[in-house]
Amino acid sequence: MSDAAESPKAAAAEPAVSPLAKLREPFPAHQISKLPKPSKKQGEELKADFSKGRRCQVCGGWNQPEVVHLDYVGHAALTDRLLDTDLQWSWEPVAFRDGLPAFDGTGGLWIKLTVCGMTRLGYGHAAAKPNMDPGAREKEVIGDALRNAAMRFGAALDLWHKGDLHAEEEAPTVSAEQLAINHLRACAIDGPIFKEAWTTNKDGWKAVMAPDAYARVVAEMKTIAAKFKDEPKPAPEPAPREDFGIGDDEIPF
Repeated sequence: MSDAAESPKAAAAEPAVSPLAKLREPFPAHQISKLPKPSKKQGEELKADFSKGRRCQVCGGWNQPEVVHLDYVGHAALTDRLLDTDLQWSWEPVAFRDGLPAFDGTGGLWIKLTVCGMTRLGYGHAAAKPNMDPGAREKEVIGDALRNAAMRFGAALDLWHKGDLHAEEEAPTVSAEQLAINHLRACAIDGPIFKEAWTTNKDGWKAVMAPDAYARVVAEMKTIAAKFKDEPKPAPEPAPREDFGIGDDEIPF
């Protein structure tokens, strides 16, 4: 009898945590690399006199003793974290040219990173270096773009910030509901952009959220979409079988 009486407490469901919260977890020290960032003067001095450098004990490169190093997460560590979060994560270029990713005029690349059904933009760039292998710069650009896009999900955000993001208090875990609402608000600058953000992400949001959370996201979508009500409306689609009591979740414009 005592076991039966205690079972409801033991079976009580814990609050749902978004799978995307995994991306915000701090990276362990062994997955954080060091990138030397010499000043312009240091770079010119070392180029003029190679003997002014030394084998760096921090990064293993040939640098001047006083060079500053920045913490960063490498491509392999980021890929590992993305796989831990969503085995089906993917990325694609924003644009193509002749069937290949379209790099911009400076050699940079805009990409779309999709994790748990949510898509965000990122931009990568890398300078060409002497004696680089063919394709090495392009791979470096892709890695930079992935880090930039993953940062929009909160990955390694503390490393991008020069100070302490949580010096006063620890930030609460951001739910999938709040991430979705923030994304919709950020895309509310233009009707087509807002519509694409919703149609691209709504199925993924619905899959990872509790019904009441998804209902609140739909309500926020309709509130934002009201300002675009004067734009042409597409033909309405049939309401989903499970509408959680909120009816059609298509954008009302």
